[in-house]
Amino acid sequence: MGTLCHLKWLKKTLVSDFHTWWKLQATNTTGKQVPRIYVTRQIPPDGMKILHQSRLGIRLGYTPDVLTEAVAELTVALLLAASRRLLEAAEKAKTGGWGTWKPLWMCGHGLTDSTVGILGLGRIGVAVATRLKPFGVKRFLYTDMSARPEVATSIPADSVTVDELARLSDFIVVCCALTPETQGICNKSLFSQMKDTAIFVNTSRGGVVNQDDLYQALVNGQIAAAGLDVTEPEPLPTDHPLFKLKNCVVLPHIASATVSTRNAMAALAANNLLAGLRGEAMEKEVPL
Repeated sequence: MGTLCHLKWLKKTLVSDFHTWWKLQATNTTGKQVPRIYVTRQIPPDGMKILHQSRLGIRLGYTPDVLTEAVAELTVALLLAASRRLLEAAEKAKTGGWGTWKPLWMCGHGLTDSTVGILGLGRIGVAVATRLKPFGVKRFLYTDMSARPEVATSIPADSVTVDELARLSDFIVVCCALTPETQGICNKSLFSQMKDTAIFVNTSRGGVVNQDDLYQALVNGQIAAAGLDVTEPEPLPTDHPLFKLKNCVVLPHIASATVSTRNAMAALAANNLLAGLRGEAMEKEVPL
């Protein structure tokens, strides 16, 4: 089978299967057969990074960049859904709750003249800020594990501490990677410093947020609302308390779910795998 046929089959396979393992004849110290190439259609979680850096020399191909635009779009949509109470309002319309006009009925919080704080100013964080600019945001703040002055200047955005981000922001958008440093960083300490009108949005990783603390902050009115596309665990059990809250929008991890994005992810994953099998450099490979 030629390379083109391989590529067509791989693209079709990778659209339906999120991860693809390819095993070569290799053994580890216990005599077990192990994979030598791993290709994924998503940004690799920590476990995979550790795996490929092991003594087994497993190469890891992944698909960054191609999902940036789709994730940024969904992040903005989720922010608006939470801040403008869209799901709650739609439910009222469907169930007979749409009564006579009242001045403050279904009022939410707008972006005009607001301060938006971004936790993690990487590709997606920048793309989110770019999309929020036309809404009339007055100021962007960011917190990142490493200084990003060149990127921040292009927005522009001011670098602040996590505590300052919590205190000053009207909207907090979490776009950071899950690392030992960011595990549970969005917790009681952060929520307790946020404005009671603030909106919290997470489209990064569920492990970045202490969900029990978030629930309490929402129930107690410490923050106004939250929008989550990622949770811990996934899927989130249907009886989870967050689903019972009107001021929390939970989506089933669909940030990259556009047809064009998923096809692009599949194509890149297929090209990575074929390059790995040929012993060539992958288009996108986590460096050993």
